[in-house]
Amino acid sequence: MDSRSELSGKRVLVTGASGFTGRYMTTELRRQGCHVIGTGARQHDAASFGDSRGCDEFHVLELEDRVQVEGVVNKVRPDYVVHLAAVAFVAHGNAEDFYRVNLLGTRNLLTALAGSGHVPIRTLIASSANVYGNSLAGVIDESVPPSPANDYAVSKLAMEHVAALWQERLPLTVTRPFNYTGVGQADNFLIPKVVSHFKRRESTIELGNIDVWRDFGDVRSVVEAYRRLLGCADAEGLRVNVCTGVAHSLRDVIQMCSEITGHALEIRINPSFVRANEVRILKGSDALLQKLIGAFERPSLSSTLEWMLTEA
Repeated sequence: MDSRSELSGKRVLVTGASGFTGRYMTTELRRQGCHVIGTGARQHDAASFGDSRGCDEFHVLELEDRVQVEGVVNKVRPDYVVHLAAVAFVAHGNAEDFYRVNLLGTRNLLTALAGSGHVPIRTLIASSANVYGNSLAGVIDESVPPSPANDYAVSKLAMEHVAALWQERLPLTVTRPFNYTGVGQADNFLIPKVVSHFKRRESTIELGNIDVWRDFGDVRSVVEAYRRLLGCADAEGLRVNVCTGVAHSLRDVIQMCSEITGHALEIRINPSFVRANEVRILKGSDALLQKLIGAFERPSLSSTLEWMLTEA
């Protein structure tokens, strides 16, 4: 069911609005007629919202600062919340940042929302499919027990448990997005790294394990799923996979890029890029997602790669 009529005119707070996903999320919400209030952790982020893709309001916000979080929440009084702010790069050098931002920052936000006197209609919290770890399940649905294999995943699972403490006070939905990509994602993520090498027509690329399989989605369909979940009352209290149900290896990705561009790369395996706790296969079941929001059109991985490779 499309939620345009429910969201139109509503005040929606998007944390991490200046990040990769946040920029697409704000665009999606503004298409629905929402009044979008964005937050970001750096002062210069506020200047990035001067065009039609930006927010209606923007507030610099450090989630680790409980007093500052309470001040912003009490000021903006959102009808809906999309919590995207996180340290999301798995190989990020400082493990403490995962817990400081992903866990304690989320706790500060939920505390502020519950105590604001204006409880949002729904708060969507973005977790991660990394919480499933090195699952042996052929297709991973929400019943698969979590088994996180790195600090990022542990921080996200801990965040889910903290969110559950607020479930009786706040209408919450937790999403577990599988890997997704698109134009504008930083080159330290795997797919943009590969794409940038093909766009520059490099002769070689250094990678780690190219036999990992991932459920690669498109950021545009991810934010559409988030928006639809905001307007879905049946999603309250649930953890929901956001995925395609199809897995591709990194070898597949490289082959698709080669076919699209007509260019070939020599692949060099760099042992320092191979993580000992690498999640080998992550493929999700989107059955619950489709049950909640209905079927919707999602780009194939090939078309997503073509978009990324041809974008100026």
